[in-house]
Amino acid sequence: MNTVIKIARTELRNLFYSPVAWFLTIAFFVQSAVFYLASLAPIAKAQDLMLSNSPKFKDFGIPLTQVIFLSQDGIFNNALQNLFLYVPLLTMGLISREVNSGTIKLLYSSPVKVSQIVLGKYLAIVAYNLLLVSIIALFMVTGAFNIHAVDHGLLLSALLGFYLLICAYTAIGLFMSSLTTYQIVSAIGSFIVVFVLSRIGGFWQRIDFVRDLTYFLSITGRTNKMVQGLITTKDVIYFVLITYMFVAFTLFKLKGDRESKPWFAKAVRYLVVIVSVLVLGYVSSRPTLAGYWDTTAGKDNTVHERTQAIIRSLGKAPLEVTLYTNILGLGAPYGFPENRNAYLSSLWERYTRFKPDIQFKYVYYYDVNDSSFFKTFPGKTLKQIEETIAGGYDFNPSLFEGPEQIRKAIDPAAENMRVVMQLSYKGRTTFLRTYNDAEFWPNEQETAAALERLILDSIPKVYYVTGDLERNIHKTGEREYSLHSIEKQARTSLINLGFDADTVSLENREVPADARILVLADPKTTLRPATMERLQRYIRRGGNMYILGEPGKQAILNPVLRQLGVQLADGTLVEPSANEMPHMLRPYLTPAILDFAQEQDLLSAKASGDTIKWLMQGATGLSYTSGSSSDSAFTIKPLMMSAAGRSWLKLGPLVTDSADVVYNQKEGDIQGSFPTALALSRPIGGREQRIVVCGDADFMSTVREGGSFVGRAIFCWLDDGKFPLYMPKPKPRDARLNVKPPAVAVMKIVYIWVLPAVLLAMGTILLIRRKRK
Repeated sequence: MNTVIKIARTELRNLFYSPVAWFLTIAFFVQSAVFYLASLAPIAKAQDLMLSNSPKFKDFGIPLTQVIFLSQDGIFNNALQNLFLYVPLLTMGLISREVNSGTIKLLYSSPVKVSQIVLGKYLAIVAYNLLLVSIIALFMVTGAFNIHAVDHGLLLSALLGFYLLICAYTAIGLFMSSLTTYQIVSAIGSFIVVFVLSRIGGFWQRIDFVRDLTYFLSITGRTNKMVQGLITTKDVIYFVLITYMFVAFTLFKLKGDRESKPWFAKAVRYLVVIVSVLVLGYVSSRPTLAGYWDTTAGKDNTVHERTQAIIRSLGKAPLEVTLYTNILGLGAPYGFPENRNAYLSSLWERYTRFKPDIQFKYVYYYDVNDSSFFKTFPGKTLKQIEETIAGGYDFNPSLFEGPEQIRKAIDPAAENMRVVMQLSYKGRTTFLRTYNDAEFWPNEQETAAALERLILDSIPKVYYVTGDLERNIHKTGEREYSLHSIEKQARTSLINLGFDADTVSLENREVPADARILVLADPKTTLRPATMERLQRYIRRGGNMYILGEPGKQAILNPVLRQLGVQLADGTLVEPSANEMPHMLRPYLTPAILDFAQEQDLLSAKASGDTIKWLMQGATGLSYTSGSSSDSAFTIKPLMMSAAGRSWLKLGPLVTDSADVVYNQKEGDIQGSFPTALALSRPIGGREQRIVVCGDADFMSTVREGGSFVGRAIFCWLDDGKFPLYMPKPKPRDARLNVKPPAVAVMKIVYIWVLPAVLLAMGTILLIRRKRK
């Protein structure tokens, strides 16, 4: 070991006796300083501006450690992107320099083993790598002073990823240096090997076993998890194995130059190393053997505790996930075999971390439910169309099942013929869908809801009353309710958040016994006696309900609301403004609704004390007397209130598209602040009955995106907080800076000019003194 250290010390000294090491050190220092300060400076200016102009400002509410260090222009992202430019220049002369100068013969003739030569030289370059690491560490320490409560775990994990990557690169460069006496060829060879390792993950991805091996060899993205604060055993083992492989190759090359063995005997040694690396890499990447350590302060890379509890509830029973991919459907390429590892890594790895025995299956088929394909391919049958498109993707058409076969397993038309997953557990199944947005795959909220559905004794069911021209969940018009209820391509629709949704006509039947929430949305005709009686009976026995009305429909809904102690006020609320029509009202959310659900916007408003205003298109006010009903005593809380002084209840004719609407007391207009949504609750039968009444039905329509996060919060409250499932992350503590713009300006001078100049002077003095000697 002493010999190895002596060789490493000599090699490291020689490295700094050349201008290359000094040049790369200074260049890397300046690059790191530029990117760190470029990210820090605008945030410091923005904070200083906010503090001087906004007394309520406390912090930015975002993790500044990630923004400054890990963003697109952050120090780590740019260091990792440009790393391959530095390494070949460092390693190109490690072995070739000895060969060109003839000193390799002296080393061979000395009592020094070839393994000691290789390990000593690699140890020297590893020690230089620590210098580059220390440069980044300097800015991490600076960040610890500049950022309040900096996320140390995240930075240390990212630094480990950087160090492992540069050590792997230098092992590659060491081997390439042993292959040629030309240093420039060695540098180019290092570029080529890194390029191949970066691209090999895309080779032969349609062959199952080969796909896993080539994906393991790929160096692309290997540091992504560590840079984001998640250390995994398979990533660490990967870098160790790649480093071991190329260091071993270097040893075999130098030994082979001194041996007279046949080529195949020498090739066996390389083959043994390659096979051992592939086997160890394949085994270590299996979910059952992978270990994880989330080093971030907020556990940003770990699914929420609520999701973990759901996964634990699954126990040891097998969970099967079948991915159905329609080659003629939307999103088909995402489900193709070449994207399988990306699918498992980006979507399912966070769950296999806690349940590694999840079984994954893949079914490929072809089917259509419209005539557009036949118009595009005139005269062709569906099978011929599939063969044509499969040929375009270079697939064997026999890989895809036909419509008759697939319809025995699922109904593709019901899932819009697109990529979809079916989860199976103990004989129960549910679908987990994909969406037409930038994310495509389901996120944690939808996935956790699907898993929860597999273990619940009863699925929460929402029924929408029909029969009197209510808003329709089966229509997609702008006033209808399909988007928030049963639209399968809407990420936030009820059926993708854990609910089942259906309609019920109360003229001939009672409200179903499995109804968790009953919705009565804007009936346009007088409710028939049987319907009215069943609604009143449902309310009396404690059912949860969501009632939405519209101006002009007071006479229809008020008979239902009377037993609740609530009435829709006559007239329409107006709020004239410079940009909207007067009936476009902007009530503000009250503190009561902020406790309905853990929606991020509601949590932020509650924490900051800010007021959220909400847009309602044509609403009427609500009047109520808490506990006034003859057969019940509801506690009633306003959820939305119109702004006092800017809005009023107009009782006379309302014309929204001509002259300005003005307050007219003679016509009965009433000025004041009116509730536009109410929450009613009372204890009954050992539980709490919950009802929400809203003076605007357009609030939940397609044009208003189903009520957005407020609509979801209301359904969550009505479902006793069970669905939707919320996974709120803790508020980041590193959301403000401890540094002001003048200090940043000083750091720019020190880090970009002074310290590099000091390094340049040190290198120049050392090189001049060396040359004189």
